[in-house]
Amino acid sequence: MAINLADKHQTTLDTAVRALHERTFFAHYPENPTPEVYGENADKEGREKYTSRLNNKFEELLQENPESWTGQEDSPYEQQPLGVKYPFFSPETLISRSEEAFHQWRKVKPADRAAILVESLERMKTRFFEIAYATMHTTGQAYMMSFQASGPHAADRALEAIASGYEEMTRFPESTEWEKPMGKYNLKLNKSWKAVPKGVALVIGCSTFPTWNTVPGMYASLVTGNPVIVKPHPKAVLPIAIVVAEVQKVLAENGLNPNICQLAVDAEDRLITKELAENPKVKLIDYTGGTEFGNYIESLKGKTVFTEKAGVNSIILDSVDDLDKVAQNLAFSVSLYSGQMCTAPQNFFIPEKGIKVGGETVPYEEVVQKLADAVTGLVNNPKAGPHILGAIQNPATTERVKGASTIGGNAVLTTCDFSNPMFANARTCSPVIYEVDASNKESYSRELFGPIMLIIKTKDTDQSIELASDMAREHGAISCGAYTTDPAVKEKIMDEMSLAGTPVSFNLTGGIFVNQNASFSDFHVTGGNPAGNASFTNPEFVIKRFTWVGFREPVVG
Repeated sequence: MAINLADKHQTTLDTAVRALHERTFFAHYPENPTPEVYGENADKEGREKYTSRLNNKFEELLQENPESWTGQEDSPYEQQPLGVKYPFFSPETLISRSEEAFHQWRKVKPADRAAILVESLERMKTRFFEIAYATMHTTGQAYMMSFQASGPHAADRALEAIASGYEEMTRFPESTEWEKPMGKYNLKLNKSWKAVPKGVALVIGCSTFPTWNTVPGMYASLVTGNPVIVKPHPKAVLPIAIVVAEVQKVLAENGLNPNICQLAVDAEDRLITKELAENPKVKLIDYTGGTEFGNYIESLKGKTVFTEKAGVNSIILDSVDDLDKVAQNLAFSVSLYSGQMCTAPQNFFIPEKGIKVGGETVPYEEVVQKLADAVTGLVNNPKAGPHILGAIQNPATTERVKGASTIGGNAVLTTCDFSNPMFANARTCSPVIYEVDASNKESYSRELFGPIMLIIKTKDTDQSIELASDMAREHGAISCGAYTTDPAVKEKIMDEMSLAGTPVSFNLTGGIFVNQNASFSDFHVTGGNPAGNASFTNPEFVIKRFTWVGFREPVVG
């Protein structure tokens, strides 16, 4: 069935498995959208394909007999409906088709499943630019982030999940002859083992990263033999619909039921996520999104659940070599995609006596002003601002930023709408900065999604560390940035934040930022605090999707 694909992609799989172990830089899909890599006309053709989708039915899916057609997406750049309509199916239909497909898919050998899935990523690669424009106009990400995050970075995360699942399912021999010496005779048994998938899997996507956050769970379930129902956020369907279409085509070409991977969309008058999640036939759920709904997903009985929810991310400032470089780096981090990233920093802990800069103490007020000036400089840079900030995906985020004064702190920097030279109607707002007292924990102990910086004045760095670790333990954190030139302080931060299940980036300046996670090297979310119960991609992310079952019988003769 997939023998030719197994041969075609074995080197890729072997290289990806090796990269999992080495944790050094590895990227199978180039992140730079250059004509030399992707072709002279790739960008133009991708834009034209995206444009041709507008106000039309998305008819690429190999899912027959839709009950209706539905679509709810709007462009944050143009604030107009995309008009793309997707086939709607009831949860009963989706689950019934998944169950039927399950019994075919689970019998495909792991190596062949992995090869089929790698082939789907190769097909996805030919559509990176189309996916980029679809991502721009559903999420508000700027063009470069849309291309990288939804294209090559997502594909690498998917490949990472495939490689991890492939390795875990081929870790042990399929069979062996077992012999136990008993003195005058030996006991002999033929033993064999099967990795048995758990069943129908549901992947619930988010509105801001519709492929990057969806494909790890999607491909982890598929490679381990589980059929998948992909349920995107109703405002960000098109990018992942393209990916699902490519998976279905490769399945069909290899004689397999395309319903092994289905797209499920909400109708305007029928939201189906809870119906799908609560169905007892759904055994696996991957979820990315807000904490409240994530807690509900985690509470469901009889499910194996993988969640990434909200976190309260911190920056700890103690001592630096170059404050200007640090301020520029942090300004970029809070401005990137207007703070609409689960890794974006929110709480900035600064000692009341200031911080050491090259041996000199810079007062607290001056540190705060440096941060504000760096943000203002970036926002007002016409060549950088629009490309870094992008647009706001959800109008509620704009309202949250504009209403940030209700936090009760002292305003250091208030928001402004800034103009995007390419999109006059873009929904935008710039970062705000508010100072809040360390004693007012309520004001900074929840995620304020969007470009909101809270400056928290602490007694000293020890209190900064204590508060940052408390926030992570109690409310979750997905990232933490720390700046110190003192090895003892660094060790204390590492110790406290590791106990709080939070990764730390130390002393970042220049072109690397606390927001970024690299496939095959960085574990995204640890599963060790309330921000999520899973991490992609570690072994647990795949081994909980199947069960080892053994068979044995005496050797005859």
